[in-house]
Amino acid sequence: MNYKKILKEIETEIQSELKKGKVADYIPALAEVEPNQFAMTITLADGKQYSVGKSKEYFSIQSISKVLAFSLAIDTYSTSLYKRVGVEPSGSPFNSLVQLEYENGIPRNPFINAGAIVVMDALMSHFGGDYAALEKVMNFTREISDNPIIQFDPIVAKSEMEHASRNLALSQLMKSFGNFENDVHEVVRTYFKQCAISMSTEDLSRAMIYLAFNGKDPISNKEFLTEAQAKRINALMLTCGHYDASGEFAFNVGLPAKSGVGGGIVAVVPNIMSIAVWSPRLNAYGNSHVGTLALQLFTTKTGLSIF
Repeated sequence: MNYKKILKEIETEIQSELKKGKVADYIPALAEVEPNQFAMTITLADGKQYSVGKSKEYFSIQSISKVLAFSLAIDTYSTSLYKRVGVEPSGSPFNSLVQLEYENGIPRNPFINAGAIVVMDALMSHFGGDYAALEKVMNFTREISDNPIIQFDPIVAKSEMEHASRNLALSQLMKSFGNFENDVHEVVRTYFKQCAISMSTEDLSRAMIYLAFNGKDPISNKEFLTEAQAKRINALMLTCGHYDASGEFAFNVGLPAKSGVGGGIVAVVPNIMSIAVWSPRLNAYGNSHVGTLALQLFTTKTGLSIF
């Protein structure tokens, strides 16, 4: 299949859509990003990459980082983690307090904000504090992306902490139900640093290849997760990876994927490739408008889908 030609076609076809949607301006640092950008990269099992657009441009991966943290947590805690966070789609906004209270402080899944904060709380308890937990996430990210210089953006992290009222409220609510072990402010601050990790589509596509191959990186031959663990993460990405638009994304694209409000989306085609796309303008659900369209065009043109 001529992937280079297909990506070029997609880049051409999405041009008229680049000015639709808006950036995540509720995070001031993200509001300053040039909005009409686009990049897309695929990575194959032999390490070959194909890209279009600004594929080397670094951006804030935001909620895509939840997949990385959850990979560490599920490997550390195994099924005991599910006592603290569920595996069901939420059907509600990603920062809903109402649903969390109704369900006694147990977040629906690890990809909504409350669930991801619980995952960071668990990592901090296991690894011995905020610095150690963050370093584990950062080192894991560097290893799977084969890029040792990846960092988080302190300006973005600080900007998010200055507007953290809702996430702090979620955390305090979970603490009131006994589903929190560490200092609320320390956990949320560390969670924001995780969300502020900066990567390019080339980095992200390379990083996610382990989920396309049952937890094992076919390029480095390193095993990061068991086949069963990778299966569970892919299932969660399919059902929960785009918040309350996850069903629509599965219907139109048909791949396990995870979005972030920085405009990035990662997706995997089992046993074939991993994909990363980036365009900062978001749709009404908080997912990249052009990124979603690009992935829909890709699966239509290639016929690559899990369905």
